Amino acid sequence: MLTTAITVDPRAYDRERVGFFRYGRVADKVLITNEASEHLILTEPQFQAFYRGKINEGDPLYPELQRRGFVREGVDLDGLAGRIRRKKAFLKHAPHLHVFIVTLRCNQACKYCHASRADMDAVDTDMSVENAKKAVDFIFSTPAPVLNIEFQGGEPTANFPVIQFVVDYAREKNRYEERELIFSMVTNMTLMTEERMNWLIDRGVMVCTSLDGPADVHDQNRPFTGSKTAVFDHVVSWMDRFNAAYVARGLDPDFFHVDALMTTTRASLTRGRDIVDLYLSRGLRSIHLRPLNPFGFAVNTWKQIGYTMEEFLQFYRDTAAYILEKNRGGTFLQERMASVFLTRMLTPDDPNYTDCRSPVGSGMATLAYNYDGGIYTCDEGRMAAHMGNETFRLGHVAQSTWDEVRAHPTIRALAVASINDALPACVGCAYKPSCGIQPLHNYMFDGDLFGQRPRSRKCQEFHGVQTWLYERLAADADGSDERIFRRWTIQRSRPGTVPYPPVGAEASP
Repeated sequence: MLTTAITVDPRAYDRERVGFFRYGRVADKVLITNEASEHLILTEPQFQAFYRGKINEGDPLYPELQRRGFVREGVDLDGLAGRIRRKKAFLKHAPHLHVFIVTLRCNQACKYCHASRADMDAVDTDMSVENAKKAVDFIFSTPAPVLNIEFQGGEPTANFPVIQFVVDYAREKNRYEERELIFSMVTNMTLMTEERMNWLIDRGVMVCTSLDGPADVHDQNRPFTGSKTAVFDHVVSWMDRFNAAYVARGLDPDFFHVDALMTTTRASLTRGRDIVDLYLSRGLRSIHLRPLNPFGFAVNTWKQIGYTMEEFLQFYRDTAAYILEKNRGGTFLQERMASVFLTRMLTPDDPNYTDCRSPVGSGMATLAYNYDGGIYTCDEGRMAAHMGNETFRLGHVAQSTWDEVRAHPTIRALAVASINDALPACVGCAYKPSCGIQPLHNYMFDGDLFGQRPRSRKCQEFHGVQTWLYERLAADADGSDERIFRRWTIQRSRPGTVPYPPVGAEASP
């Protein structure tokens, strides 16, 4: 892990020549960063000379220090401010990701289920057409130029008629609103039919499914309710059918393909290579090595499927290193969490990943609409409600206006709790410019939105991933890792959408 255990003499610091920076040790080198998310990795002698203002114009390192804003002389303050403004461009926009919980019904009994599922006969947990219509009207009352409507559950296809209504009604409204309208659905694929598949493709609804690993891992994590029938075969079969249908329609496979989510359980920890090989064999271009969240059924099954954050980070490092190895061999596969951080570290942009932002995206970049019409800060806030805690409820689609929701004190509290410029341990951390906070996770673990950084699992996760990335860059003598990492930062958009698409929050069908 990165530490600040570097011996410096405060009296030697040259405030006249050296610009603002944060620092920490990465392996045997020193990382320096600034507010524009610029960074340099220095040797110990270079850092000591920089700290003392002893690196002068003739030094080969000086132009980089100046260009990145680490020295005061000749610094382009307007350019530096512009870079910071570009990194925070997401603050200008209202929520773009709108999660519809169209039903709680589900035919699977996933051991880590976050969604507080209901039995398949519990039709009282279906979203009504009336609530769906009001939710769409509410979404269009917001000023966001991009609206991404994402269907979740339960298993959303259990209430497919409401999905159809929302898509068609929103498309009709958009004839006059003229927003960038995007539809996506997170499904376990087990209730899919040819008719539904063709309808989704015809309407441009992008599909994502869960794929935790090879058959034994996936079926262990995600069994059918009351049945030992294999789930894995359903998933890969429908992935193939969708992808073949996209190709048959002449659609670009770089944009139109079934994406997949994996969730790491204890069964995954020794299977990283097998999971990566499976994703590659399915033609997938990205994988998100996601840890478990403290929601829903995962709370009760933690002793069976859980692990320490140290165990997860070892799994992450080993698996991500294997992904790099595959990329060096010419096979492209991107790890999504790494991509988020690398985009901030290596490019002028921010991918607007709502679960790792400062301030956080909950309520500000994303909203969730429960089957009963309740409006929540995010899907995790809705999950907390099903665990008996309504803290993150913001209103109801039939009663609340956009102005009331955006000014809700819960959103304000989440914003304050996730501004890492003012949080202990964050404010002095070298990773602060590229990191983010998830107060809801702190709340679920500690009952406190602010939490304590050393105790926060999300802090440990984000810290550990960024440490691994910087260690790879620090040891990257020939630049081969950085070339791969830069490919991972390329954010490609679907035709007809904005060129800089937002990255959605975590989801699990």
